[in-house]
Amino acid sequence: MEIVQLSYPLNDHSTGILPVKQVIAIGDFDGVHLGHREVIGRALYTAEQLHLPASIMTFDPHPRVVLGHDKYKELLTPLHKRMELFEQMGVSYVYAVHFDTALMRLSPEHFVNEILLPIGVDSVIVGFDFHFGYQGKGNPDTLCELSHGKFAVEVVRPYYIDGAKVSSTLIREALVSGQVDVATRLLGRRYNVRGKVVSGDRRGRTIGFPTANLELDEAYIKPLNGVYAVKAQVKGLNYDAVMNVGVKPTFAASEPKPSWEVHLFDFEDQIYGETVTVELVEFLREERKFTSIDMLVAQIKQDAEEAKAKLSHL
Repeated sequence: MEIVQLSYPLNDHSTGILPVKQVIAIGDFDGVHLGHREVIGRALYTAEQLHLPASIMTFDPHPRVVLGHDKYKELLTPLHKRMELFEQMGVSYVYAVHFDTALMRLSPEHFVNEILLPIGVDSVIVGFDFHFGYQGKGNPDTLCELSHGKFAVEVVRPYYIDGAKVSSTLIREALVSGQVDVATRLLGRRYNVRGKVVSGDRRGRTIGFPTANLELDEAYIKPLNGVYAVKAQVKGLNYDAVMNVGVKPTFAASEPKPSWEVHLFDFEDQIYGETVTVELVEFLREERKFTSIDMLVAQIKQDAEEAKAKLSHL
């Protein structure tokens, strides 16, 4: 898969390496959830039928961040993870478009004429709720009108699970309320975060439960504060683990920002500086304050045993 970085206005250098004809799916695809996969899957199918490469156009940062919606600074799926998932799906090209105020102010007509047509699109695949151009004035119907027969447009209907339309908003709501099972079902995979192991206060080691304190590499959506059964990958190996997300209220003052602490089962290596990827499997309990360290230790032991039992069959 080839990744092409684009920004507006396009220049000869950026467009010179692009394929002449292609089928392209367009969207921010934050989540690459099952609804997004329907759109991308349709692009892959159409590309195969037409014997053309399948491409994706995605945007970074999230367009709603540029529009002033700060909550979208926290992502379900950062760009690096989206790229990994796109490649797994069999996409040939990804156009990572830098979204800024200049692109935001582009009219729907100029978006078609100055972004889509120069890269040689044959067919454009979008979701039913696709909007583009200044103030989101463009929609799938607009796209069809502005194509003037120079490319085909396919619109993919919404994807439903248990009567609910799959959306990034629904997944975000599930995570912040601790409904990991719901988020997993809507994503079609486990929600995961990635970070580097940094030095912490080392309290876990003193009470018999050493933890890897993660400094996340992106602004991920933070799930509900609490304890989770997780799968962790470090140095290319997979481990069952338990993770606490929160502010550690049992100890004096709360942390100024949420901590992500992972206790790996049957693991004793020093991994400071290593990158760890953590997949949320199941929510165990909310974070709470204990009146003594002994009560905390007893609860951590119970959490670990519960996590082991839930992870043993996976």
